[in-house]
Amino acid sequence: MAREQLSEAAYAWNGFADRQQLAAALAGNVVARLTKAIAERGTALLAVSGGTTPAKFFAALSSIPIAWDKVTVTLVDERFVPPSSPRSNAGLVAANLLQNKAAAARFVPLCHDAASIEAAAASGSETLKSLAWPLDVVVLGMGADGHTASFFPDAGNLTDLLDPSSQRIVLPVHAQSAGEPRLTLSMARIVAAGFIALHIEGEDKRTAFDDAMGAGVKKPIRTVLEAAPIPTEVFWAP
Repeated sequence: MAREQLSEAAYAWNGFADRQQLAAALAGNVVARLTKAIAERGTALLAVSGGTTPAKFFAALSSIPIAWDKVTVTLVDERFVPPSSPRSNAGLVAANLLQNKAAAARFVPLCHDAASIEAAAASGSETLKSLAWPLDVVVLGMGADGHTASFFPDAGNLTDLLDPSSQRIVLPVHAQSAGEPRLTLSMARIVAAGFIALHIEGEDKRTAFDDAMGAGVKKPIRTVLEAAPIPTEVFWAP
């Protein structure tokens, strides 16, 4: 495994021949970290991302027998939609990760019924503040525009989202490119995790990642990698 470092963005590139191999390897890494946390603290805290990419990873992870009753799962980000919506990350996690052995895990959503995205963010922060921070594991995704979590380049409050000294847990996001309003963990909470993975698939995502790591306008994913005190483990398959 070759470690690469460009400027101050440190990461390790883990390439696989196919997506099933990636899913198994990423699941194995996550389980090892969760098991270690449970052995040391009696509990483990995992944050995962939504979208179409993690389905195989979720299925692989859900079948591995660990002390899932000691694991709390939450989301990196969420759309401001009800859990029944096909665009809900909570719904995706319920259908694909909280199954099999992992059905015993506790799930804490970011989004709750609220009159506004700002009220939902405040409610989410209040709920999540009782968790056993920092995160033991966070699994990020990345869009073709270089966003990760809901740190969209056109978000009106991008500076607040990416503030490394923020004390906030959940923040609201308004970005035209995001579609509906979103909720996201702050970058400060993400980069404090004990293990940070970036899960991307396809040649288009590899090109987007290489572009984000190169010269030019700094994309949000690069900002996150630079802010993290430990190298991010990038998992990619064509």
